[in-house]
Amino acid sequence: MGFPGVWMTESESMIYRVVPKCACSSIGQIMFHSDHGRYFDGDIHDAKDGLHKWSLRHSEGPIERAVHEHKGVVFTCVRNPYSRILSSFFDKIAGIQRNGRRYRGNLVPQLIQRYGIEVGSPDDGFDFDQIKSFRRFLLFARDTIRWRRPMEPDIHWSAMSGHIATFIVNGGRYDQIFFTEQFDQGMQRVLDAAHTPVSMDVAQVPKFNESEGHGPKRAHKVSDYFDDLSRHLVWEIYKKDFQLFHYDFDNPDNKMPKGEVDLDEIHAKLGR
Repeated sequence: MGFPGVWMTESESMIYRVVPKCACSSIGQIMFHSDHGRYFDGDIHDAKDGLHKWSLRHSEGPIERAVHEHKGVVFTCVRNPYSRILSSFFDKIAGIQRNGRRYRGNLVPQLIQRYGIEVGSPDDGFDFDQIKSFRRFLLFARDTIRWRRPMEPDIHWSAMSGHIATFIVNGGRYDQIFFTEQFDQGMQRVLDAAHTPVSMDVAQVPKFNESEGHGPKRAHKVSDYFDDLSRHLVWEIYKKDFQLFHYDFDNPDNKMPKGEVDLDEIHAKLGR
């Protein structure tokens, strides 16, 4: 199976397991800059050179070798599950993608028909009931994850623990896992531990948010989107994420983790 979702600097200073909706654009650009002294011109997800990616055939060998020899700093980044699923909805379902179209072609029309979701449009200023539509999307996300119907679960809303586990099961081991909510400190720790060709101060890095400006802004505080049923669904989908990464399930408005990540626990529980 190899190491799907893994990016690595060409200098092999850093090996990163991508977790969608967890600052992956910023992390990829920092990795690119740490090798080349410049940022990639465009969305880092489109880069075909300057950064090794498992999805590129020529990168598979170098990544596999570096993981097995444990070269460089191996890391990933996680995010509060409440904020992450909300971000997935506003970016992938309600938003317009950077190609000017809806995400995955007929997905949104299918959700409108099957789940009664509304998403508005740029023409009406994305005027729709965000709370009602999000809760219906959450039902859909649960259906894809629990029963793989009406489609396979999408990487943007499948559990973080599932993404992170594939790397461990296939023979990798993480050195650091940090929180999106404490991004500057966490990413700086990774850079400080890595031997990069170009030194970087994360505080000076511009923010790379490829989904920003292409859809509606969130109109309410996080807790407003999650009634009792929604929170039940979130626990059903992301129970392991809350437990392993110590996020606050009881208070959706508290985006900060309640404790540090225990790497030994992560490897023990996700490596089975």
